[in-house]
Amino acid sequence: MIPRIHKQGGRTLGLLHYLYGKGTHEEHVDPHLVASFDGMAPDPGRDPATTKRDLQQLLDQPLHLLAADQRPEKHVWHCSVRASPDDPVLSDEQWADIARRIVAATGIDPGDGAGCRWAAVRHADDHIHVIATLVREDGRRPAHHRSGRRAQTEARQIEADYGLHRVAPGDGTAARRATSAERHKAERQGRSRPAREELRETARRALAGATSTEEFLDRLKNAGLLVRTRMLPSGDLKGYKLALPDDRNGEDEPVYYAGSTLAPDLSLPRVQERFTTDSAPPKSAADEQPVDRIPESAPAAARRTATHAAWTALLVLDHGTDEGAAAAQIAATGEVLDALAKTSAPHTRDELRQAAREFERASRSHTRAEYRHAQDLRRAARDLVHSGPALGRGEDGAGTAMALDMLFFLAVAAAHWHARRQHAQQAAAAHQAADHLRAAYRQAAAGPLTALRGRSRRITPTQRHQHATLVRDALPDLAESILAEPGWDALATTLTDAAQTGHDPRTLLIKAATHRELDTADSVSDVLVWRLRRSTDMRAFPPAPEPARAADPAYRRPSHLSVPTATRLPSR
Repeated sequence: MIPRIHKQGGRTLGLLHYLYGKGTHEEHVDPHLVASFDGMAPDPGRDPATTKRDLQQLLDQPLHLLAADQRPEKHVWHCSVRASPDDPVLSDEQWADIARRIVAATGIDPGDGAGCRWAAVRHADDHIHVIATLVREDGRRPAHHRSGRRAQTEARQIEADYGLHRVAPGDGTAARRATSAERHKAERQGRSRPAREELRETARRALAGATSTEEFLDRLKNAGLLVRTRMLPSGDLKGYKLALPDDRNGEDEPVYYAGSTLAPDLSLPRVQERFTTDSAPPKSAADEQPVDRIPESAPAAARRTATHAAWTALLVLDHGTDEGAAAAQIAATGEVLDALAKTSAPHTRDELRQAAREFERASRSHTRAEYRHAQDLRRAARDLVHSGPALGRGEDGAGTAMALDMLFFLAVAAAHWHARRQHAQQAAAAHQAADHLRAAYRQAAAGPLTALRGRSRRITPTQRHQHATLVRDALPDLAESILAEPGWDALATTLTDAAQTGHDPRTLLIKAATHRELDTADSVSDVLVWRLRRSTDMRAFPPAPEPARAADPAYRRPSHLSVPTATRLPSR
């Protein structure tokens, strides 16, 4: 149940016309009174002899206790209370009780016999509106400070008492929701979402990995948004506003939203905080390639970089003590998800966009992010953006699967970090993002794991037996479940590649299984595959054989392009 305190107004009759009207899309059905301050207020919805002006005059009578020059200009208090979509339809009597509890909790009518006059109007199954005059019967102003938070607290108790959907308590750091007017406007314009939400998502993607305010603003313009900036007399930037080109008001002017009204962390000062970097210049994913390997595609390399950065962030959340550093890692994780949603293959894009949208709520809390601690993740987001779209196959697909496997665990760790600090909404959002990342991983990993399982057919029975013995020795508690999983063949291939490239498979297995929990994994063997390949930098898809001239003894491959033996196995 969500109570929302609207801006104070000065026209009681104007609000009553809206509450008892048909709505912009005929969505107001049977508007009628369900409760009032005295239980006897006239109802213009069901009493033909009563008008809206009658109700207005009754509600505004306390204003006349004050001299004309002492009456508050903004005297109309307005609160809507909406049930969750999966809640049962409540009766008028139940909504009346809810209205009385809300006005008491907020201080509008605390039950002292001299509260404000108010009325609760219902014009839909799932919500009511409460209108009140902000002058008490004794002529004093009500003590309704922090009424929004007090209403939320009471709503949590109402949910418990009525057995309704339990909303996680907020902390005031959530992005502002679109108003009903903005949603109706989006419907009229044929948009799937209100302009506010489109602008917020586009701004977050533009921010992913940006290194300066100028780059951020340029990305916004390149995304097709209208950008308006304000400058200080010194010439420094003071703020910015965004608009969709075809979102216009009645005067056919673009409707601009300041960054701070889209989300708290999109205000200019908070955006600029992210550009705190160390002295080292940003490195690209290509710069990270070992000199003795054939360079992989830029999208694949960027995904490997993101995987390594996510692993570092995971350790910070698990073992770090610096709150600001942890908050920065979580916020920068949001940038990586935004970048992945923008650049990944179509078959994973929908789930990744949903993951990024959900995680947006998890990336903000009252713990101030110290972004200098999260530059690896921010550079990874930048690499993802600059590497361009990734293919859904080959090493691009394997790199995506590896990154999503790690990001899933990072989202779960973020949820646990928030839960330990009583950040209920952020923890819930991180868990929801993890669910979408799990789904995206399954889509991305299907091809690479099938290829690895196919290569396992070339492993001799003796090698396979040795691998099974190794698993039982290194991971006795997990061995039997691993050997029974469909992913065992892919793990066997990975152990073969590790041995052929000079690594100790037993040491790798123990480190992979003990450095991070495996309880939330759908397939332990799949997780071990990606952890081993991340720690050893092994590819899932070996390069194709050289052209025929490579067999010519006169042709010598340049030493800086030599490839480890394991990666010369032909792919299926």
